[in-house]
Amino acid sequence: MLGPKWQLYLVLAALPLFSLADDGTLGLDDGFIAFKTPTFELQLVKDSQTVYSLNTTFGFNFVPTDMMALRQNDSNYHLGDITFRARKVGDTAWTSGDSAAARKPVTTLPASDHVLAAANLSPTLPSDSLLNITRMWTLNEDVFELLFDVQNLQEVPVEIGALGAPLEFNNIFTGRTAAQTNEECSLFDPYIGLGAGYVQVTPLLGILPPLLVLPVPSSSSGSQLEGWRFLPEDESNPPYYQSQTFEGLYEWQFHTLAYAENEWSGVVPWNEPTSVVLQPGETKSYGLQFRLASSIRGIEDALIEANRPVAVGIPGYILPADQDGKLFLNYPSKVANITVWPSGAMTWTSNSESRNASWVGYTMKAAAWGRARLTVTYEDGTLQTVHYYLTKAGAQVMADLGNFLTTSQWYNDTSDPFHRAPSVISYDREAEAVVLNDPRVWIAGLSDEAGAGSWLAAAMKQYVQPNAEEVAKMEIYINQTLWGTVQNYNGTVKKSVFFYQPDLAPDYNYPSDIDWTEWWSWDQADAWAADRGYDYVHVIGAYWSMYRVARNYPDLVQLHTWEWYINQAVVTVAAMTQDDVGYVDDGLMDETSIRFLLDDLKREGLTANASFVESQMRARETIWSGERYPFGSEMAWDSTGQEGVYAWAKYFNDTTTATNTINSIIAYQPVIPHWGYNGNARRYWDSIYGGKLQRIERQIHHYGSGLNALPLITQFQSDPTDYYLLRGGYGGLSGPLSNIDEGGFASASFHSFEDTLKWDGYSGDYGPNYVGHALGIGTYIIDHPSFGWQAFGGNVVSTSPTLVVQTLDPVRRRVFVAPLGVLFSLDAGVFSTVEYDAGNGTLTVTVAPKPEDSARAAAASQGRLVITQTATISGVGSIVPTSNLTRDAGAWIVPFEGGSGVVNLVIA
Repeated sequence: MLGPKWQLYLVLAALPLFSLADDGTLGLDDGFIAFKTPTFELQLVKDSQTVYSLNTTFGFNFVPTDMMALRQNDSNYHLGDITFRARKVGDTAWTSGDSAAARKPVTTLPASDHVLAAANLSPTLPSDSLLNITRMWTLNEDVFELLFDVQNLQEVPVEIGALGAPLEFNNIFTGRTAAQTNEECSLFDPYIGLGAGYVQVTPLLGILPPLLVLPVPSSSSGSQLEGWRFLPEDESNPPYYQSQTFEGLYEWQFHTLAYAENEWSGVVPWNEPTSVVLQPGETKSYGLQFRLASSIRGIEDALIEANRPVAVGIPGYILPADQDGKLFLNYPSKVANITVWPSGAMTWTSNSESRNASWVGYTMKAAAWGRARLTVTYEDGTLQTVHYYLTKAGAQVMADLGNFLTTSQWYNDTSDPFHRAPSVISYDREAEAVVLNDPRVWIAGLSDEAGAGSWLAAAMKQYVQPNAEEVAKMEIYINQTLWGTVQNYNGTVKKSVFFYQPDLAPDYNYPSDIDWTEWWSWDQADAWAADRGYDYVHVIGAYWSMYRVARNYPDLVQLHTWEWYINQAVVTVAAMTQDDVGYVDDGLMDETSIRFLLDDLKREGLTANASFVESQMRARETIWSGERYPFGSEMAWDSTGQEGVYAWAKYFNDTTTATNTINSIIAYQPVIPHWGYNGNARRYWDSIYGGKLQRIERQIHHYGSGLNALPLITQFQSDPTDYYLLRGGYGGLSGPLSNIDEGGFASASFHSFEDTLKWDGYSGDYGPNYVGHALGIGTYIIDHPSFGWQAFGGNVVSTSPTLVVQTLDPVRRRVFVAPLGVLFSLDAGVFSTVEYDAGNGTLTVTVAPKPEDSARAAAASQGRLVITQTATISGVGSIVPTSNLTRDAGAWIVPFEGGSGVVNLVIA
């Protein structure tokens, strides 16, 4: 939904932005200092000695040079600035220093052999700052570095409680075309891992070498990435800081104690806060170095080459209680000690699974719930933290979610004038109440992402793990509220059933403490408009999931047949693709469900409907195939469209568009040893539209995580040696698991600012995130060249004489055996174990009626197994059951005998 504020940013694309700037204090008029290193061609502003441009030798500029005239005023941060808080030992109050706050020309110091430029920063720091700071830009063995010498000139010891280096890279989309944004801009994310920490700056094309910002090795313990602070700036002028087109900038924090005692008090930080005491006359050095990796996939190789600690977690860093996690560490210095916070939250033992002597392996087990931090101390004193999120067993989390959605979030007041009952409605966890009123009317109005999210998750959960009571409520919701209220009888879908128009709801008590004057408090006409294509896909997903239940668990449904549900999905596709529905020519979130729908229409022999859906999707993909950047949405830049664009480009064999889409995704969905950032697709504005705490902020595991993971995991199935896609994809698919709390409530996203670090209070738009989880999570079995046999989503029980894997992912409907390029999926039942004998060319899969550890799950009467060859592997032909099983709608029927069904397969 594009509001007036965002429309303003798009209009600016036609304006001469530079004419909007006033003369600033940065000193642009006084000229620049230019340097050339083996990697970079850079310019410093002469007066400030901050970076004006940072060009690579292949012509990519990581710094927003073209926006510098708009960002030349006090409190505009640039690369080379510094902030700190210090106090004399014994004092309680901190004195702050900030080189950008009241900028003055710095004092130039002589350069030397390896020092490109140097300056004393005293003129641009407060006179009472307690510290003397010298900054140097150096070239050390051809590596470009930024160094700060921090000296105590007082006659008493001084404690430094905060020290930070602001980072300015070109993440400004304001006024840019789609091509300019994708070809000129970058996004950057941190690994907040102390001495092993780094920041990766990835050009949005996804194919250019990324920039790595690392601690200077000689001072790695002092230069550790301890915290990641958002930098406040003025938001009122172009290029509109902290807006949808300019997320804002962040700061590498070497020390954080002063913030932990003040703005961050009451919040558990990512890392233990530290400070340092300088004796009179003492100097301590801090530094960052700037390196290029060969590619995004080559980031870890570049870190190893730079002698930095590298961690690889399997299946990632969100670890259910019933799964074994694996952690592999690579660093020249040996591990001296490992500790965990909170104490006892995890246990670990060494393993010998690594096939490469440079990696040391550990098997991890969760012993608590929530955030956990592993601290690795190496013999050379370097510290590394690896951040985990621990959950209940995956199948139990699914059960908790379904129960909470259909009890605490079940709204059954049929006197509601907006006819929202019965339904699964939005929820406020902090108030422990359903959300019946919000000025953003869709949140309480059962549509849009933030209104449909809860009932969409409840419906999709039935596909994952059906439960009789929950299915009954979802049938009631669909029969009485979705069909006829949210969705009109002609198939069109309202943007919201709730609206603000007191004259049409005279008996409704609109709370007076809510501001109903903003654009998002729609009246009935705006709320009931059926012109937003995104809203249709959620409805299609609900029908499709209930079709799957009715088809494969027929005893659970009472009100409609599976034929009715699948036909309703097609009716909704038809309504969505009418000419008067907007955004349909963009990729739509969670539309992979339409891709699944099309497969099922074909499997069921519903040829006419399948041909219709396919033709409607082909028309859209034909448009995308002619565009280099077909990732548009309601926003100036987005990570919403890629999922749908990839799904149909892949289906229609448009390899160029599919590849471009994968490259786009890996540029904003990083692989990092931190549960919050690993597989976390870039989203930073949707708390404005769906969250309780509204602000522009890097969101952690918003729905971009689960949805953008679907293309990554699908492409991995086609290219099963691209383990980077598996790691990023599985991290994104696991993200929605962390959103679900111990009671089953699912939050829209986690707030990443270090003064907050908590889950949002609203359920909001969690639903699409769960769709990604439901459609992609599984057990992915690989034979890794460095780590051997591993299972993402399962436990490797043995590797000899046969490989035996216990499937333990939350859904247990999907197993991919990478060395064979084969995907096993279940329409009914769940996988229990997989055995693979490579020597004999045989596979055995065991199917159970339901997860053993979920009492609420309904049992299937039979297993329904689908086998799909997703990649061509040398020496691997067809994979078929050896026993005489029957088939129905493309699925092998697996009878249960003695509580399970065993299928033996032979590899031809």
